[in-house]
Amino acid sequence: MSEQAPPPESLLPYDRWTEEAMRNVALRALEFAAKNGLPGEHHFYLTFRTDHPETKVPGHLKARYPQEMTIVLQHQFWDLKVDRGEQKVSVGLSFGGAAATLVIPFAALVAFWDPHVRVGLRFGEMAAPDAEAEAAPMPAEEPPAAPSPPPEPAGAKSETPAQVVSLDAFRRRPNKE
Repeated sequence: MSEQAPPPESLLPYDRWTEEAMRNVALRALEFAAKNGLPGEHHFYLTFRTDHPETKVPGHLKARYPQEMTIVLQHQFWDLKVDRGEQKVSVGLSFGGAAATLVIPFAALVAFWDPHVRVGLRFGEMAAPDAEAEAAPMPAEEPPAAPSPPPEPAGAKSETPAQVVSLDAFRRRPNKE
């Protein structure tokens, strides 16, 4: 069994470019829903960091979800806006009968999931827009499997596996013979 050397370190920031492209897919879906509403049975799960300094959620939700929270955009949401200039998403939702507007910076997004078509995207840390991040060298060991999407609502049936895309899916893996 021969060990193959890890691929050389990239001088191009492929990891960052791939991350930006995946975020753009989620943002385009949100922009579509903001302009046209959700078509058919599409609905979105958004997972985001509540501990991000620019995230704005009511205090009782921040206390209940101090690090991460998942919301569902399906039937009862309003004022969905994607502001690319400010790099944030805002949406009105009701929690226990109380209306609230959430403000979620793009950098706080952790995952996007549309269970109707079983498309999921998981995001890593977002670099500052002007930062020229260097690509990290590839790990010698096998990267972890892509994380699972959030569970579907109670009573929903899932007959096919989800398609979750993570950055690791695009990385080259060393040959193991």
